[in-house]
Amino acid sequence: MDNHTAEQLKVYDRYLQRKRAALLVVFVTAALSALYAVGVGSISIPLGEVVRVLLGGGEAVARTAIWNIRLPRVAAAVLVGAALASAGAVMQCVLQNPLASASTLGVSQGAAFGAAVGIVVFGGGVVNSASATTAITIQNPYIITLCAFFFGSLSTAAVIAISQLKRDVGPGGLVLAGVALSSLFSGGSTILQYFADDTKLGAIVFWTFGNLGSTNWRELGILAAVLLASLGYFLFNRWNYNAMETGADAARSLGVNTRSVMLLSMGICSLLSAVAVSFVGIISFVGLVAPHIMRRFVGSDYRYLIPCSAAAGALLLILADTFGRSVMAPVVLPIGALTSFLGAPMFLFLLFKGGKAHG
Repeated sequence: MDNHTAEQLKVYDRYLQRKRAALLVVFVTAALSALYAVGVGSISIPLGEVVRVLLGGGEAVARTAIWNIRLPRVAAAVLVGAALASAGAVMQCVLQNPLASASTLGVSQGAAFGAAVGIVVFGGGVVNSASATTAITIQNPYIITLCAFFFGSLSTAAVIAISQLKRDVGPGGLVLAGVALSSLFSGGSTILQYFADDTKLGAIVFWTFGNLGSTNWRELGILAAVLLASLGYFLFNRWNYNAMETGADAARSLGVNTRSVMLLSMGICSLLSAVAVSFVGIISFVGLVAPHIMRRFVGSDYRYLIPCSAAAGALLLILADTFGRSVMAPVVLPIGALTSFLGAPMFLFLLFKGGKAHG
């Protein structure tokens, strides 16, 4: 091995070490933030007590608050943030569109409409209170998820068709298509709300704000299973995504079946987004912001970008939810509104930048 090759290997090794360091930092930060978030609420629980409860000890009041209320909420933030962010990273790759995410392409809105149909029309949820915050309990998460996936897939199919049939459409064109699809499904949700009674109406409106506190362990188990399977598929195709990042023609020349990878990836992204939306409501812009933040640290190497985006999405949602629970305690601000405040400036920045942030 000559000196030039040895030097190149050293440079590449340092390059990988930086990416691994970024991955470690974002994972550790997300884990510590989750641990801190468990103790935040109307009753503050010290970090030491949180650790004791998680290890099986602690006081009875703390155990009840953590295992029944705090921990499911924080787990929902982790899983939903990771799901939306990893789906956003893959969408941006396979569509070659830096503005792509479940919320900007209308997938989340379609899934939200489908979930509302499942709750109200097919009886996937039951009305159990006059309070909007607890008015609907999900009894059949499977029918709600299927309805959300069906209507979210309609948006996905429309986006794929537009990107394939009109190849000269730019990033802004697909986003405009997403706006049109969002308006269509919002209109459907409005009609559904118009014919709903007062209790169902209040519940649907509250649910569309985004509510991490409405999940239980069964729903979190379903979301975790779908997320792990999806991440497995995404990471299995990491080299295909790296090839597609250079362009569809270059990827095909390297033996990548770009059409198959795109269709399967978009289908899985649609399922992942639909499951998240069906359980917690619409949470916007996490899938757009998190991948772009991590691209600043790890570039567009999908070996690292996918897990880093998932961890960053979890971290963003944990921080937003913790802020929403503490800034006006005991009032809990809707998580969907907080992520919109975070994501809208980023979206406008990317839009005016002309999509150059991609890659």
